[in-house]
Amino acid sequence: MSAAPVLHPPPATEPRGDDHVRAESRRQIRGSSLFLVGRILSVGANLCTQVVVVRYLSKADYGVFAYALAIAGAGQSIAVLGLDRAVSRFLPMYDERGEHGRLLGALLMVTATIAGMGVAFLLFVAALRGLVAGSADGSQAVTVLLILLVLAPIQALDELFMGVFAVFSKARAIFFRKYVLAPVLRLVAVVAVVQAGGDARGLAVATVAAAGVGVVVYGWMLVSTLRRGPLRRVRYGELELPVREIFGFALPLLAVDALFLLQNTANVVMLAQFGSPEDVADYRAVQPAAHLNLLVMTSFTLLFTPLAARLFARGDREGVNELYWRTAVWIAVCSFPVFAATFAVASPITTGVFGERYAGSASILALLSLGYYCNAALGFNGLTLRVYGLVRYIVVISAVAAVTNVALNLVLIPWHGALGAGVATAATMIVHNILKQVGLRRGTGISVFEWRHARVYVVIALGTGALLAAQLALAPGPALALAMVVAVSAAVFGLSRRSLRIGDMFPELVRIPGLGRLVA
Repeated sequence: MSAAPVLHPPPATEPRGDDHVRAESRRQIRGSSLFLVGRILSVGANLCTQVVVVRYLSKADYGVFAYALAIAGAGQSIAVLGLDRAVSRFLPMYDERGEHGRLLGALLMVTATIAGMGVAFLLFVAALRGLVAGSADGSQAVTVLLILLVLAPIQALDELFMGVFAVFSKARAIFFRKYVLAPVLRLVAVVAVVQAGGDARGLAVATVAAAGVGVVVYGWMLVSTLRRGPLRRVRYGELELPVREIFGFALPLLAVDALFLLQNTANVVMLAQFGSPEDVADYRAVQPAAHLNLLVMTSFTLLFTPLAARLFARGDREGVNELYWRTAVWIAVCSFPVFAATFAVASPITTGVFGERYAGSASILALLSLGYYCNAALGFNGLTLRVYGLVRYIVVISAVAAVTNVALNLVLIPWHGALGAGVATAATMIVHNILKQVGLRRGTGISVFEWRHARVYVVIALGTGALLAAQLALAPGPALALAMVVAVSAAVFGLSRRSLRIGDMFPELVRIPGLGRLVA
């Protein structure tokens, strides 16, 4: 299958000064606020669940539990096959053209494919459970693995349903189901098992049950939405299955999913094979905390692609450049408090949250946070490359990053265990991000770095250095460390106001007494 043709960047338009905020940038920043609030609520509930599980289980049992979750996550990525991206692109096109038979056919085809792939993955791993279990042997470990494998098809369908709701502009449904119902269900289920004195198997059953209830609710909401829309206007005899169109778009981008799978699963599998459940626990306990560095970025993702695509279609390269860097600056500044807490003062935060037995995971947390933050702070380079049709370049650099990740893990994990996995993952993310950033200039004409925003990144670097120095000099406890993070983050925010232009993005804040002067 040939990759999508490389599109040449459109001619540049008249440059605009930093005092001008385009309407697209304002819509991007404002429109993402609801999803950011939802993400914060969701992450808070998930983090509470993570802490409860880590503290309740023994280190070995948590290692087995985390390992099984990683395998289930791999199954989710395999089952989806990138079809969620195809749904987001083609379903609105079919709806606009009135091709409701093709719309319904595509939805049924994709749903059946994802469900079938998820079940096939479950059966495949179950058949090889002795090999997959690695060093996590024992009947309970295998049982936990088999139970949590059921999450693979459930989570894959959940991801598909979310994409369909996004197509039909059901933002409230996404907010409720993804950011409220799902994390609350899991937290309640886990707490109930802990209160009942259950073991790892009980936690596994509760986790799967909570996810299953969420998908049932989502499916019911989706059917109700379709009955009020496309299903009313189509006869089943009009069904069409656009196999070539859907799979022709989705399959070439599986290289990107393969890299994500390797970064989040291959190192855990290698740790289980070359190390012990304790090594898996050391790594997986802090990975969700490091992943918080992508919280703001993922909240801004939904609206960025359609806005950038509209500007690209107009030939407004300067508009894409302004949207890209304005968004990148917001992500960099808003993500800084998380980065500061998980990188500069990782040691007291790790022991304060997870306990002294995970003190050795602090360096792993710092490494992973550095990789994730570098990926977030430079903006949506990967999405922008897709908007410009540079699929072949994306596939090539994803393959390079995947090979790099496997090679580094194979070299470092046998010698350094979980710390080696942290080094390999962070290095892979940084190399991959550099390659994407280079592709921006060569393929789109967007600047590799926007010097009018250099002040923001200099301030962030100085703030991080100051926190590292304070950490070495004072060896603070968790409370003092968080207080230092808050103080430095406030300084970074204040010194970055010109690039953020908060008053232009949220003019209603300017009218609030006291706050108006701060954000203007």
